[in-house]
Amino acid sequence: MSMTHPHPVHPVASPRDPFVDVLRVLGMVLVVVQHWTMPVLLDRGGDLATGNALASVPLVTWVSQVMPLVFFAGGAANYLSWTAKPQSAEKWIGRRVVRLGWPVLPLIAVWLPLPYLLGALGVPAQPLEVASRLVGQLLWFLAVYLLAVVTTPLLARVRAGVLVPAFAAGALAVDVVRFSGFEAAGYLNVVFVWLAVHQIGFLYAQGRLAHLTGRRALWPAVAGFGMTAAMVLAGPYPASMIGMPGMPSNMAPPSAVMLVVFAGQLGLALWARERLNRALPAPVLAWLAPRMMTFYLWHMTALITVGGVAFVGFGVATPEPWSPAWWLLLPIWLGWLSLVLAVLTALLARFEAAPPASPTRARTVAAVGLSAAGLLTLTVTGFTPGTFVPAAGSAALALGLALLLRRRAAAPLPR
Repeated sequence: MSMTHPHPVHPVASPRDPFVDVLRVLGMVLVVVQHWTMPVLLDRGGDLATGNALASVPLVTWVSQVMPLVFFAGGAANYLSWTAKPQSAEKWIGRRVVRLGWPVLPLIAVWLPLPYLLGALGVPAQPLEVASRLVGQLLWFLAVYLLAVVTTPLLARVRAGVLVPAFAAGALAVDVVRFSGFEAAGYLNVVFVWLAVHQIGFLYAQGRLAHLTGRRALWPAVAGFGMTAAMVLAGPYPASMIGMPGMPSNMAPPSAVMLVVFAGQLGLALWARERLNRALPAPVLAWLAPRMMTFYLWHMTALITVGGVAFVGFGVATPEPWSPAWWLLLPIWLGWLSLVLAVLTALLARFEAAPPASPTRARTVAAVGLSAAGLLTLTVTGFTPGTFVPAAGSAALALGLALLLRRRAAAPLPR
């Protein structure tokens, strides 16, 4: 953990690459919009029944499921940051753990007591439990991204061109075991799939994808989506890149098909690189980028607020997906969600400016373990009321961050 990296192994671009920032911002925006357009809310005997509007259009998810691009952009940003100047691994990791975990604290402060308060006010238990779980499930991304951050100093020393094929082969091997009946093995691909994509971000930061411009970038796009079609048609991979009830999932846990979908998406993104950079002028990008974690963490709260008022408060169910009524309601639905998220962002974006950290090796190791345990616990249990587990997970994360923020005792004043 105490390794330092005094010089980049490969020539790197500027520590601030606009294309990387654009991908991170647009990726998160697409994640939010996809989550907001997915819900189908129905009343089944007084209980909330949920469906997915994208179930009938799985091909849309080949483009809309952009988490691979988010991890790619994160990999490029992490490599550029780590190699920008000589620094110890524990300090670099410690500071990034604080930046990652600090914005979660207000989410915990709101959602630990909120289910109990709403229950006391008469909100039905079943939709309340659904909402409490959904908010916590979003934290899977932070848990996996923490893994990517922690491994960056080590993996940056290894040729990404070697690691990516190794990770891809590991993902395929895991899928063979998973789809042979040992489904739990699929969670090993949380490591293989997401670190493979993260490592390709290293290749971009090293300038080794610079030749993929213009029409040349379309070749990986065609190959990636073509291979996706072949793998889906041959099976056992489902056509949708988001989880659907009663079907195997390509996302939870991730399958190897996500790697070829990513190849298609990356080819399109590199082909459209200049257009994407122009789509978000520097002032807009500078305003959005520091608020992306707030958008991500709180967009589900906005969805629950608007959906809860509509469904629980007024008994309004969503129209049949893709029907004329659904299209007519969509702009109104997105407008209300955007308004609520804008208010939440105005109140909570300040927490993206994490306080300064003072990490040491021992504190960083302990903080990583506690933060990972806390995030994974909340991912699995959410903020479901009636059990101490969400509070325990929250305490683990808070303690991990406190270790990194702790200051050395001041020297005694001379007498």
